[in-house]
Amino acid sequence: MIDNFLKELELFSQKIFEKFNIDLKSIRTNRPSIELVENIKVNIYDQVFTIKHLGALSILPPRTIQIAVWDKNAIAAISRALEETKMGFSISIDGNNIYVNLPELSSERRLEFIKLAKKLAEETKIQLRQKRDDIIKKMRIAEEEKKISEDDIFSGKEKIQTIIDDFNKKIDLALDKKLKELEE
Repeated sequence: MIDNFLKELELFSQKIFEKFNIDLKSIRTNRPSIELVENIKVNIYDQVFTIKHLGALSILPPRTIQIAVWDKNAIAAISRALEETKMGFSISIDGNNIYVNLPELSSERRLEFIKLAKKLAEETKIQLRQKRDDIIKKMRIAEEEKKISEDDIFSGKEKIQTIIDDFNKKIDLALDKKLKELEE
């Protein structure tokens, strides 16, 4: 029974950590990254697509992302979607290619992104703690129903805390890496 609770927490923690990583990658640094634009939603043909489904993305050093659009009719919609993100991109179009130029981050913008990254990390940790508390409540209910013993709860709590501590370390490492990128 305890193993089911631990698996539930492990799966939830993994999913929430993956989402945190995706969110973290979407925060702009001075380095161009395909993750900055690939999941931007584009409304075209009365449907919503992400940019990665409308063209091939590549990096052109030092600070340019190239989008080779497959359908020429999508260029205007992609360009509009990029401008609506308010991420400070300058956009140029050449044939079927859209060039997204990233200006160097100002110190104020850099501080905003640092705060955002720290906020995302804290929100993720809060979600983990809430799930931990939820699992412990479920264990208490199982104990009341005589499905598990108090000893099981005690050892389960230790294992649960180990899982939470491991994911908190992963979150801190990913955050530290992002903060270093932002300070470059």
